[in-house]
Amino acid sequence: MNECRFDDAIIDVQRVTTVFGRTVIHRQLSLQVRAGEVMAIIGGSGSGKTTLLRLMLGLERAVAGRVTVFGQDLTEGEPAALAQVRNRWGVLFQQGALFSSLSVFENIALPLRELNTVPQGLIGELVMHKLLQVGLKAGDAGKRPAELSGGMIKRVALARALILDPPLLFLDEPTAGLDPASSKQFVRLIEGLRDEMKLTVVMVTHDVDTLFALADRVAALADRRLVACGPLAEVATVDHPFIHDFFLGQQSRWDEESVRLFRQSLRAAGG
Repeated sequence: MNECRFDDAIIDVQRVTTVFGRTVIHRQLSLQVRAGEVMAIIGGSGSGKTTLLRLMLGLERAVAGRVTVFGQDLTEGEPAALAQVRNRWGVLFQQGALFSSLSVFENIALPLRELNTVPQGLIGELVMHKLLQVGLKAGDAGKRPAELSGGMIKRVALARALILDPPLLFLDEPTAGLDPASSKQFVRLIEGLRDEMKLTVVMVTHDVDTLFALADRVAALADRRLVACGPLAEVATVDHPFIHDFFLGQQSRWDEESVRLFRQSLRAAGG
């Protein structure tokens, strides 16, 4: 179960070793993500889950191994080819990463303006469509990030990530910092957009409720490697200290639906 390999993968991480200074983060790690699925990456503090996400984004380089996305090797290739493939994904960073000096409208429009491939007259229409698509109102377009709630910041950042209608979406702790009600609303939004836009989603999360609601497969990182990868029902029953703590040691924090789904997963796996 620790080898997630498929012929139709759009992301292929092949035997990657990542080192920072003298610290080995990943050793010979391999992982693939298939078109149309939600892949959740979990791991304890320092396990390298965010670093793995950054490798997939081309923001970090491994000392060995390869990372390809849509067939493009992120460690090689001409700058134009790399720029083209990067336009095929969107990223929601953990804190939103909005520009405080820009309005909501301008934050969402930024990728369109940077590419300069869309007529200026069309930018407003596209931005307002995306604003409404993520559940915000037209009147929010003129606000500054400082005027927004945590949930609204996430929605604006999501609208910006999706403004180019990419087929691939990366989420770094999508519900971090949200209260339970806002977290559930945001998860439902992602779920709806995934179906509507036919998205492939790669998600780093430590939130079990988000995991149960969204993930098709789960990749668990520990001991500088992939210790489990597969459907939730299988991963939850793997005999490893991190898996045990993640799925059993935190049950008191789960909502009722997650507890029900976890028990259902155990029954499905024969646990």
